Amino acid sequence: MSKMHNEEQTTGDTSAQDDDLMNDNERLEWTVSAEHKKERIDKYITEAMDDVSRSQVQLWIGDGLVTVNGAVVKANAKLAEGDLIELRVPEPTAVEIIAEDIPLEVVYEDSDVIVINKPRGLVVHPAPGHTSGTLVNALMYHCKDLSGINGELRPGIVHRIDKDTSGLLMAAKNDRAHASLAAQLKDHSVNRRYIALVHGHLSHDQGTIDAPIGRDTNDRKMYTVTERNSKHAVTHFNVTERINDYTLLELKLETGRTHQIRVHMKFIGHPLVGDPIYGRNKGIKMNGQALHAAVLGFVHPATGEYMEFSAPLPQDMEDVLASLRSR
Repeated sequence: MSKMHNEEQTTGDTSAQDDDLMNDNERLEWTVSAEHKKERIDKYITEAMDDVSRSQVQLWIGDGLVTVNGAVVKANAKLAEGDLIELRVPEPTAVEIIAEDIPLEVVYEDSDVIVINKPRGLVVHPAPGHTSGTLVNALMYHCKDLSGINGELRPGIVHRIDKDTSGLLMAAKNDRAHASLAAQLKDHSVNRRYIALVHGHLSHDQGTIDAPIGRDTNDRKMYTVTERNSKHAVTHFNVTERINDYTLLELKLETGRTHQIRVHMKFIGHPLVGDPIYGRNKGIKMNGQALHAAVLGFVHPATGEYMEFSAPLPQDMEDVLASLRSR
């Protein structure tokens, strides 16, 4: 089902769709486990999704976008073990997203693209029922000329990083740039390198984790390594430092699945420090996982020139490393 190589290896997967590449016609599906039998369908889906209200889910159900075993249901329908739920997430509807004067660290900007060093704790784009305080709100205030390809809720957003992951993220300022950057993400030519602090000592100095990722049937907000309803996922790693009972890694993403690094590191027994979902409740405490998108490289959509940017570790990660080294 899955592999970990102790030598750097590249495994192409040009047919797969990256989860962090924005997709307006997303289809989600879940298989109901025994513990959720007799649960209402609207409650189930609400708990399975991030930043979506129950009233929004009920509207989707009313619009026929949700099926159970292929049949349209009502919001109060009760589930049975083994039911297959499918949701066709509609394109974002025209809602007013307010430009907000939220400070941004702009690493690079021109008339086609902007690169931001996102702080930990900032959500990338609005969701139904949660339309303020996001990176998109900040970009709308700063740019005023974002690409509209991804609709009203996600203008300019080509890819995303988790709320509690810091680091580099690019956004498109026109539709031509958006199409170019999205194509590069899809064919895995964007250079994305992360710095992570994990528990324990990895036995190899470098390697590749090749293990498919899908929804965790026991906890719908989590992802896991599984063959069921999963997507190909590949993460390359290099050890940069071993400190006490921790390891500092540089990781290169070949695919971009939801929570990919976090899931893969848990899978090999070395979860990220501070990870509230996949980590350990002991040792170092952080407000979010010790994961930083440190390098972002891509071909400029207008000039064809390869551009690469880097962002230093945030202060909280530097403080943790300094504390570990002084022990």
